[in-house]
Amino acid sequence: MYKKIVLENGLKIISLNMPQRQSVGLGVWVAVGGRYENLQNKGIAHFLEHLAFKGTKKYSCREIKESLEGVGGSLNGFTAEEFTCYLAKVPAKYLNLGLDILMDMVFNPLLKEEDVEKERAVIIEEIKMYKDLPQHYVQELLNLLLWPDQPLGLSLAGSIESVSGIKQQDMIGFQKKYYGPANVVVAVCGNLEPQKVVAKAPKGLAKNIPSDKITFLPSNNQQTQPRINLFFKETEQSHLAIGFLGVKRDHPDRHAAGLLNVILGANMSSRLFEEIREKRGLAYSIHSHNKCLNDTGCFTIDAGVDNRKVYDTVELILRELQRIKEDGILKNEFMRAKEYYVGQLMLSLEDTLEHMLWIGESTTSLNKTFTQEQILAEIKKIGAQDIKRVANDIFKGCKVNLALIGPSAKSEEDRIKKIILDSLVLK
Repeated sequence: MYKKIVLENGLKIISLNMPQRQSVGLGVWVAVGGRYENLQNKGIAHFLEHLAFKGTKKYSCREIKESLEGVGGSLNGFTAEEFTCYLAKVPAKYLNLGLDILMDMVFNPLLKEEDVEKERAVIIEEIKMYKDLPQHYVQELLNLLLWPDQPLGLSLAGSIESVSGIKQQDMIGFQKKYYGPANVVVAVCGNLEPQKVVAKAPKGLAKNIPSDKITFLPSNNQQTQPRINLFFKETEQSHLAIGFLGVKRDHPDRHAAGLLNVILGANMSSRLFEEIREKRGLAYSIHSHNKCLNDTGCFTIDAGVDNRKVYDTVELILRELQRIKEDGILKNEFMRAKEYYVGQLMLSLEDTLEHMLWIGESTTSLNKTFTQEQILAEIKKIGAQDIKRVANDIFKGCKVNLALIGPSAKSEEDRIKKIILDSLVLK
């Protein structure tokens, strides 16, 4: 049973005792991410995440890493659109050590000038690296189509220009504004005693709630025509990404969209994998993804294909989307998807770190912690007709977005644009 406590300073603690495990998964979640930024400071949340590992008032950069890795643990962090997470997995007896280090990183980073300058160079190289990886960069191009002129459409790492302009004082101000305890969730799962987690929490911190409510620019989901971004690059393989705006994090259809994702492209028995790779050999890699955010979401399909077969692949993908809208899905296909969806959830929740990520995300973003039983009950109510209905809601021709990187972006431009415009039959 999850145990949730809110301290007087506003800090939330969510924990689950898993007594048969030998480890604990720890996460300190800050409710700020890429969509809280603007053009000038884009990438600052990710920049700050990097700097938190460079040293705190209590631990040096080396001590942060050696203290946890030296007892068999692991340490990491990531920045997303709506939150930043600092996480660790350690043997259960080192719970206090893990909590102490993570919370010192969040609440007491040094943010020294020399570290800012050094890490700025590192992040700029990271940005260059991602642009050199077409399978990654095509996703950035797709985001620009899904959410144009919005922070959501911009890279989480920022641009070389924005990162170059972020100063030490900007970092200090950003940390002070967003990293107060009222904006933080501590999530812990594993072999633990919940009261020890509470005892370790920083009760002495001021509540630090800004006078104005912390918020982000709402998503503009009003797309009325297809959008295309073709990026010419001499690559051995073309990388394409097709996307539609999807459902938000707490939408009643979020699990139906998840099942639609399984059926279309989440595994090797999915329709797109079978049709595009197995039957026709058009792609080595093809996947679909369903992503939910607080007020929006997206359903995407990506593939790496032969430069000469881009048009055929796009046509087949759109045809498969049309088929599921018109014909729905078979009963055995639906049952397999349900079993896979539930099975993957149950398997992930056996792991202390994965379970921590699950409860940490929902508690941080929605201030809700769902039990397995609640989720399974919601999934049980979904019928095959719901998958067809959700497919018709999401896959609309006027809302299709396509990004492409490769040499065929020039030679096939007219044909690709035509097939997308013809997809307006997806109504």
